[in-house]
Amino acid sequence: MPFVTAADAVAHEIHGVRFVSYAAPALGSEELCAWRSEVPAGTSGPPHTITREEVFLVLSGSVELSVDGETRSLAPGDAAIARPGSSIGLSNRTEEPATLWVTTSIGLQATLADGSRISPPWAN
Repeated sequence: MPFVTAADAVAHEIHGVRFVSYAAPALGSEELCAWRSEVPAGTSGPPHTITREEVFLVLSGSVELSVDGETRSLAPGDAAIARPGSSIGLSNRTEEPATLWVTTSIGLQATLADGSRISPPWAN
């Protein structure tokens, strides 16, 4: 189906962050996945290594994104690109929620520091 309404989007929650999926195989996508990440104030996600390229665009609020040890504060309109094999971490150290639009290719997996592997349903 070429159109996904807000009512069709599928929400998932992990590590205190809400991921609202708009493009994934379950929604008809054949190559790309895209979602809105809703990051509450004071939230820090666990560092992880990714298997696919990810593009992050801040829609509202501000976050700190680390890619391979380099950390930047990102505000609305700022974007970052993390290549496959990058170690990333995301934090919202502010008192306001933040939202991001994230895009990747189907099949993204993440490996956490303890070696456990996640295949997030919003990217598979």
